[in-house]
Amino acid sequence: MPGLLLDTLHGKQGEKRPVWLMRQAGRYLPEYRALRAEKGGFLELVYDSEAAAEITLQPVRRFGFDGAILFSDILIVPHALGQDLAFLAGEGPHLSPRLVDSSLTALEAVPQRFDPIYRTVELVRGQLGPETTLLGFAGSPWTVATYMIAGQGSRDQHVSRALAYRDPAAMQAIVDAIVEVTVTYLAGQIAAGAEAVQLFDSWAGSLAPAEFEHWVIAPNARIAEQVKQRHPHVPVIGFPKGAGEKLPAYARETGVDAVGVDETVDPIWAARELPEGMPVQGNLDPLLLLAGGDMLEERARIVLDAFAGRPHVFNLGHGIDKETPIAHVERLLAVVRG
Repeated sequence: MPGLLLDTLHGKQGEKRPVWLMRQAGRYLPEYRALRAEKGGFLELVYDSEAAAEITLQPVRRFGFDGAILFSDILIVPHALGQDLAFLAGEGPHLSPRLVDSSLTALEAVPQRFDPIYRTVELVRGQLGPETTLLGFAGSPWTVATYMIAGQGSRDQHVSRALAYRDPAAMQAIVDAIVEVTVTYLAGQIAAGAEAVQLFDSWAGSLAPAEFEHWVIAPNARIAEQVKQRHPHVPVIGFPKGAGEKLPAYARETGVDAVGVDETVDPIWAARELPEGMPVQGNLDPLLLLAGGDMLEERARIVLDAFAGRPHVFNLGHGIDKETPIAHVERLLAVVRG
């Protein structure tokens, strides 16, 4: 029997809300910190299938979440496309050569870099009960492209936005390559045991409306369509962080099965404006979970009430903060589960 989360993503609405949290496998957990201290750097953990599977399972064991999200990173795709990838302490990810300086055709793809990720999925699926849905994921093309072009993250993605205006053909070539390999990657995760997948477009909010249509909606629609052609019964969650008023168009035009809502969006507005009956995921502010207190409970109930009229997966508006106390997560779960 499918779990509560999978049923909800398929559009079923019941008395209970499924709950999982973005970045639920990570640094706020003492068991994660212990394993990381033993094993080494972040990327080493991602490519160590046994360690990555253990990290994926840790928050499910501790909190009984309805979903287990694969422990990995969106930059595995550019790594498989042939860029060098390193995570530097205090600086975040670095990719080279930067595509603002180099050509996509100069890269030599290394598709076998996906193999340890698929093995992680297999290991997790073998240890999860049927009540817990295994979620795979990938970064959306625009967000992944911004890292590939600039070589690192940035506040406003100005290097990539400028390239898209100055040389749209070059940007299109990069996005097309990401679309193609992302479909392969997600299909591989599903074949290994993922029951649903999420597309993370973390930098979708930096684009003007016309560019949002071209670089966010269009490529995500292509991915959703092609994944569904291969795996028609596997739900696709789209999460365009920062989309704001463009969120309803994203929900209508991409073909995703469920849409993630970030913390900047009024949940009452989202419930009214998003397509009727479409499953929604979100959207508590991660900083409320960090802060705790009575406001945490009050705002959690606002989210629950706002989405009471449709299938709803309770989640944060983005990833959990690494300083979040365990007790605050437990308090939140008590509210969501009644």
